[in-house]
This record gives sequence, structure tokens and C-alpha cells, in this order.
Amino acid sequence: MLIYKVLRPDEWAVLEAAGETAGSADDRADGFIHFSTAAQLAGTLARHFAGEAGLLLAAVDAETAGPALRWEASRGGASFPHLHRRLARAEVRWCRPVAAGLP
Repeated sequence: MLIYKVLRPDEWAVLEAAGETAGSADDRADGFIHFSTAAQLAGTLARHFAGEAGLLLAAVDAETAGPALRWEASRGGASFPHLHRRLARAEVRWCRPVAAGLP
């Protein structure tokens, strides 16, 4: 199963250059990296990224994330995937513009 991380261009640049990331400022403040399932993605984009241009969508295989990936209650009580460690660039299966990349 793929899970998805919405990234701003500067966040992707950090991941590409450093080979890993602790995520966005919101991720770092919350202590984990926020992901969404395909079904949750439209709501995530509308709630947290409305009006932002140039967004990227990175796909990660949930099965390979290991025990640091936890499904936790979030918006509306739904379980969202949260990664409780840094994300490695090698874990990203693909990354493309949001408009072209919605699963």
C-alpha cells in the first residue's frame, strides 16, 4: 500500500540534497511526519495546502516503513499514517507534481 506525503518545493530540495528529512515545520513541531492514504489526500490538500502552487506528491510504501509508521487518529477520528522517524530519500518510490500525481 502506498502512502503519500505532500511536499513544498523547498522541502523536496532538502530531501534530495540531504538524503533524508524530518519533514515540514508542522511535522517537526508535531514530532512525526504526516502522511495520507489515497482516500485522505484530497482532504489533506484542501485543509493544509489550499492555494499553494508547485506542490509535490511523494509516494512511500507503507509496508517498508517499519514499526516507526503508526496509524493514529487525526482529522475526524480517522486513522492517518504518521512516520515517527526521519524519511529517507531512498524510501520515496516516486515524486511528481500534485496536479499530475493524485492517485
